[in-house]
Amino acid sequence: MHRVLVIDDEQDLRYILKEILSKRGLSISEASNGMEAIKLFNHEKFDAVLLDHNMPEMDGLQTMAELKKIDPSVPVIFVTAYSEIPVAVEAIRSGAYDFITKPPDFEKLALTIKRAIEKNTLEQEVKRLNTAVGASVEGLLGKSALIKRIIGQLNRVASSDFSIIIQGETGTGKSTVAELIHNMSKRVHKPFTRVDISVIPETLVESELFGYEKGAFTGAEKNKRGYFDIANTGTIFIDELENMSHNVQSKLLSVVEQKKIYHMGGTKQVPLDIRIISAANRDLKQLVNEKKFREDLYFRLNEFTITLPPLRERMEDVEFLAERFCSEACFELDKKPLEITGPALDLLKNYRWPGNVRELKNVIRRAALLSTGYSIMPDDINLIINCGPAPEGMPAQMLPLKETSAIAAREAEVTAIKNALGVCGGNKSKASNLLKVDYKTLLTKIKQFSIE
Repeated sequence: MHRVLVIDDEQDLRYILKEILSKRGLSISEASNGMEAIKLFNHEKFDAVLLDHNMPEMDGLQTMAELKKIDPSVPVIFVTAYSEIPVAVEAIRSGAYDFITKPPDFEKLALTIKRAIEKNTLEQEVKRLNTAVGASVEGLLGKSALIKRIIGQLNRVASSDFSIIIQGETGTGKSTVAELIHNMSKRVHKPFTRVDISVIPETLVESELFGYEKGAFTGAEKNKRGYFDIANTGTIFIDELENMSHNVQSKLLSVVEQKKIYHMGGTKQVPLDIRIISAANRDLKQLVNEKKFREDLYFRLNEFTITLPPLRERMEDVEFLAERFCSEACFELDKKPLEITGPALDLLKNYRWPGNVRELKNVIRRAALLSTGYSIMPDDINLIINCGPAPEGMPAQMLPLKETSAIAAREAEVTAIKNALGVCGGNKSKASNLLKVDYKTLLTKIKQFSIE
């Protein structure tokens, strides 16, 4: 039973509250003033506090301040006269969960107490999980044998200044691992800067990476720092490295070799003390063999390689990750904690997860949102991972491009784009609307995948 401390100098009210709340499954303790409450708090643990403001010697605000010193997380609900509402508002600003006016609506009061306890329990669980994650990389990535091997690699390479390439399918957690490496390194208190090459127009990649001087080109009205400037002394994480043009690859090679940059339009060199971590969805060695990526740059960046396995190759991590994502989603949505039922877990374990960990997280978040009970049921999962019939006139394999990017590799993107162009009679503008992606990105993908 959840324990609630009722603090009020009116004995009759304490008696009534104890009788009513006890019948609603709460264990009630009493204190007639602030000092008595503090003594109880020093020796016992309570799940919530019901606190009157107008008491002799020590009022409610003073009492709450002292109780919060002992247990900062305990939810406090003020009981005040209607005329004292400004005091109750001040109490909430000072950390109270809610307030109820006298005479209290006992049903509302009981519900408020239970909600306060549920919210606090969820917050403490999320904090516990986050603490566990901070203390253990395993708690963040999983517990399978494949992940333990990755963790061993992280422990060996993180403290060095090696340049690292992280390879793996979309959604396997490359950015998470890059940030972990930074947080485990001696640069942890320095900047960690992420650059996603795929979202920067090709004509702007150089200026975004290396910055520019005022007047370097039309529209350059003032100096601008590039990503390398921002990341200097820390770590720069370059995502989707395979989308970098040969021209920018050449300039990046020069930066890696000389450990300095020049802003566009400038002549002054900027020395760099920086660690480079890169990520790619494709095998860069194969791209080197295909002459699509510079071999010399590849060897400069590839002092150490980490290859992340797809989720389908470590299915023993699905339950662990799903439960973690569920706790995080409930906290995010301000919902009571949800249990993932056995049948729902079976569905998750039998799905192939083409979008890997990212897809699993999205499925759990949406299932938590859809759930109307105390558990995530199979129907909550089926509604999301089963695509159902395709809309009329749209091929069965047609998916919005953003969804495809999250749940499929390169082949699925190619299929989606071809299907969209077929449905739209080759009209790229209409296809970009159908795929829910901007026109320039679609053109880049068409060029990248050599789609006719």
